[in-house]
Amino acid sequence: MDIEALKTFMVLANTKNYTRAASQLFVAQSTVTNRIIEIEKELGISLFRRTNRKVELTREGEKFRIYARKVIELTEASLAEISSSTRFDNHLRIGSADSIYEGHLAPIILKYQRENPRDSLKISIGLTGNLLEQLQADLLDVVFTYLPLKKSAYHSELYKQDKLILVTDINNEKHKNGITEQQLMGVNYLMCNFALQEVGQYIRKLFPKFYQFELEIDDCMKIVPFLLGQDNYTFLPKDMAEHYISQGKLREIPLLDFETPVINSYIIYKKSVGEMCRRIFM
Repeated sequence: MDIEALKTFMVLANTKNYTRAASQLFVAQSTVTNRIIEIEKELGISLFRRTNRKVELTREGEKFRIYARKVIELTEASLAEISSSTRFDNHLRIGSADSIYEGHLAPIILKYQRENPRDSLKISIGLTGNLLEQLQADLLDVVFTYLPLKKSAYHSELYKQDKLILVTDINNEKHKNGITEQQLMGVNYLMCNFALQEVGQYIRKLFPKFYQFELEIDDCMKIVPFLLGQDNYTFLPKDMAEHYISQGKLREIPLLDFETPVINSYIIYKKSVGEMCRRIFM
């Protein structure tokens, strides 16, 4: 079973059609058919259910897709690393939650890249759970997340602590002098699920059980456009919000009778890249 066969399987699983899969891969339809047959023969299972117009993954096919995706990702990452080793002195694959990257990492990485052009940095932005999975699958070398990882093969420590602040558009004059917890129930609050820790649950508990927000998003960078020019509100990490506050786009609203918890972020890396991580980020 080679990598091209796995890629063919993934394309067919996505297109659900042999003709479209062949077109995307620039091969004959018979080539797609033969590659799938060879995989099924080697595994001794059926990966697809055939119908007149399309194919659907079987239960075994769904499980195999997870395996195939990981093998392809690991193979491509390994080939990229081997290739970069001939052009660069060092190579580091960095993963980060978006708000941590925007609030802390972006200027650090930019400065390091300018001063160390012989080092190759690959940056991936994602959610905490996905980043931890990619780290443990050896697709990333270091990650910045909202959860620690307690495994002996990795070094994990507190990286930054951010204050959570309530913000709105700079021209929204409501609650200019502050807001109470009760008054928060009456504003148009947009929910950002950026932190997989007690912070997210704390915000939800400020509102009635099963409360439906007008907008809910898991990336707080993507929520900012919904604040600008509107009377909407949300909590953001202070270090990230400061950028928009200093530009006169957002303003902070004081909290009068309640406080928000601190947002903890963590740096987690393979011990083999510890020296480089400390040199860049610590």
